[in-house]
Amino acid sequence: MTEHHVDIAIVGGSLGGVAAVEPASAYPSLLIAEAGWLGGQLTAQGVSAPDEHPFIETFGAPASYLRLRAAIRQSYVDRDGSPPVMAESVLGPQMPFNPGNGWVSRLCFLPQRAADLFERMSSARCRGRVLSVDGANGHLRSVTVEDANGGAHRVHARLFLDATDTGELLPLAGVPFVTGAEAHADTGEPHAPRDARPREAQGFTFCFAVEFCPGEDHTIPKPAGYEAFRVGQPYTLAPLGRDGQPVVYRMFDVSEQGNLPFWSYRRLHDGALLGGNDIALINWISNDYHGGDILTAAPDERARYLDEAKRLSLGFLYWLQTECPRDDGGHGYPELKLRPDVMGTTDGLSQQPYIRESRRIVARTRIVEQDIAAAFHKGARARHFEDSVGVGWYAMDLHPCVGNPTMSLYAPTRPFQIPLGALIPSVGGNLIAACKNIGTTHLTNGAYRLHPIEWAIGEAAGALAAFCAEHDLTPAQVAVDGWLTWRLQARLARRGCPIFWAVDVPHTHPLFVPTQLLLVRGLIRPGSARWHTLRILPDAPLGDDIDLTRLQQIIDECRQHGVLASPVRPDPAMTWATLCRLFEPTLATLR
Repeated sequence: MTEHHVDIAIVGGSLGGVAAVEPASAYPSLLIAEAGWLGGQLTAQGVSAPDEHPFIETFGAPASYLRLRAAIRQSYVDRDGSPPVMAESVLGPQMPFNPGNGWVSRLCFLPQRAADLFERMSSARCRGRVLSVDGANGHLRSVTVEDANGGAHRVHARLFLDATDTGELLPLAGVPFVTGAEAHADTGEPHAPRDARPREAQGFTFCFAVEFCPGEDHTIPKPAGYEAFRVGQPYTLAPLGRDGQPVVYRMFDVSEQGNLPFWSYRRLHDGALLGGNDIALINWISNDYHGGDILTAAPDERARYLDEAKRLSLGFLYWLQTECPRDDGGHGYPELKLRPDVMGTTDGLSQQPYIRESRRIVARTRIVEQDIAAAFHKGARARHFEDSVGVGWYAMDLHPCVGNPTMSLYAPTRPFQIPLGALIPSVGGNLIAACKNIGTTHLTNGAYRLHPIEWAIGEAAGALAAFCAEHDLTPAQVAVDGWLTWRLQARLARRGCPIFWAVDVPHTHPLFVPTQLLLVRGLIRPGSARWHTLRILPDAPLGDDIDLTRLQQIIDECRQHGVLASPVRPDPAMTWATLCRLFEPTLATLR
């Protein structure tokens, strides 16, 4: 047994786990992850056409996530001589370079590009899986890990982050959690079912990549169970929409309904831009597996579900190669060549299944549909959380679920926040949720599970752990003390992490830190002009938009803590920029 003693143990190589590494590294830390690519849904799970929002190039994710996107693009410039801007693309002219030129995302790329960047991380890493935990009720002392060679490691830490895609630490650590769909009587959510359905988790997917090789035949052997999968899934390029009518896609052409081609949906390599043939990621409703819930399954059941899910995906490939309606008439595209090297596997499927839904902690704060759904918020933003540690934006997007294959939801939301209380179990202790295992519901998980949001959760979790290690605090102590929370938020803002939506003051703006730290305290008056826009208008007067009574309370609080560096007299005529500059010396003392 090899013994490790650190301050912070990050358990899991998910995208959130990777994001937690750098902020946690201020103190001795260890990343515990199984062999293979780090990065979860962006790499090992194959979804390197990330689901993002319209502001992603400049706002709405931590600066570290934007640097990651820039580094991926730079890898194409360095290796392939790619231009920084595309004259034409499927998303319009003069767009930042998109290697795959796919229309689901502004950045579609081969997953190994991100995996290579993550592998060069300097953090210490223990390659293995957690077998057991020493501790209970959220208070962990150590975890026992088995590495790929059968060796055993015991990792002792002051703080533990569960950054596994399925919340694997939660049952081991005795942390209360939920799975599947909560009952309407529990959450009050309009779209929640009448009764709780703990097995009704969203389907997962084994993604794969295919190259289009004109004039060639790369048809794979027909997988076992193909006929049942073809009918039951079904395999189609015309899935039913929410109105019960088919939504028709063609392979390479725009459909009669005006839908862009299936092929360029998640294309990862555009041969016209980069040379060679096109390569596309296949992550579609036809290979979403909802035949069983791996979160609640016994080991033998879980193995069966994973095997069926793999055969389901290979069956969809076989259907595309042999039965899919061709744009030019006939059936089947045998030109589609499975590319195992793109996924880093021998069978051509992603190293891990793409997990949409995890075990979720019973948290200090539970985020429900009413907090984020557009129908509940007339202003530009979702519910305001004064303990926000990040932001995100995506629809509540639910795929077919176990036991409810007709379930489909794509409900609009307002740009939302990530409350600190959602990362902290209600039982307290020294465990922090660090990816899609935070305190969402079945419905709101459908919005918080996406790439930049999971990254923001992980970075916040890493920063919280470092803050607790520095000041000898528990996560719950930070959560219940507003002043401590504000100091943590200051640390995040200085890292370039937005905690409030103000799109005209990005992390590169000189007023970003004071803007974030003041706005998160609830200064915008409901119903005002700034309440109805995502812009803060730094050069406009405060006017009636800013709650001067609340501002005075903040001034008094700073004075009570002895950090008010200079007098600040609220005046509706002063601009937001002036207010920020007056507060900057005071905010600089928050550590």
